[in-house]
Amino acid sequence: MVLYFTGTGNSRYVAQRIAAALGDELLSMNDRIKVEDSSPVKTDERLVIVTPTYAWRIPRLVESWLRRTEFPGARQAWFVMTCGGEIGSAAKYNHAICREKQLAYMGTAQIVMPENYIAMFNAPQAEEARQIVAKAGPDIDRAISAIADSQAFPAPRNNLYDRFMSGPVNPIFYSFFVKAKAFTAGDACTGCGQCAKSCPTNNITIQNGRPVWGGDCTHCMACIRRCPSEAIEYGKKSVGKPRYHFEAL
Repeated sequence: MVLYFTGTGNSRYVAQRIAAALGDELLSMNDRIKVEDSSPVKTDERLVIVTPTYAWRIPRLVESWLRRTEFPGARQAWFVMTCGGEIGSAAKYNHAICREKQLAYMGTAQIVMPENYIAMFNAPQAEEARQIVAKAGPDIDRAISAIADSQAFPAPRNNLYDRFMSGPVNPIFYSFFVKAKAFTAGDACTGCGQCAKSCPTNNITIQNGRPVWGGDCTHCMACIRRCPSEAIEYGKKSVGKPRYHFEAL
């Protein structure tokens, strides 16, 4: 089985590629997390977990869901992490999850996809994004081949910088940066509710025809990326920047 979590579509695309090539079932962790469903997920022996990279590790809400959920039948687990540049030493923490779940850890693969963290970085324009996706193709294919052959992924880079970013920096980043206070909806907002529907933590409610953000944001950027009228801003950091999401390609 291939599990995926996605904010702007990158990880969904990679998961779909893997599931189609392997003939495996595809399951959205977004759907389970949104309704707080951690009931057992029956799988075959092979479990593939595809997620974006948040602060040089898998998203905390994904890690929490994986720890709470049982996977009867699963024996091996591969992690595939999409990112805009690097995953740090995320493999160490993925390995720990496998030990806790009594799964054979089969490695972590890094897939560089178009940058989507508009709270800090510039997203690419459509043509550049297409080029990045095309360049990721061989890495996705190598991951598929390894999984199909029941082979472990090669160990990713793990230098002092990687360990520092995934270790001490990760909790600091969440404490100081992963907040929803900067999100606002401008005059172009139509109150369509797409932002609330796409929020995996149910952190957005529509009040008097406008979105209101609560205190449980995971910075997946789904709301700002999927607003059909581009009415949502993240303070001044998002003003004038492209609203990348994979389906727009």
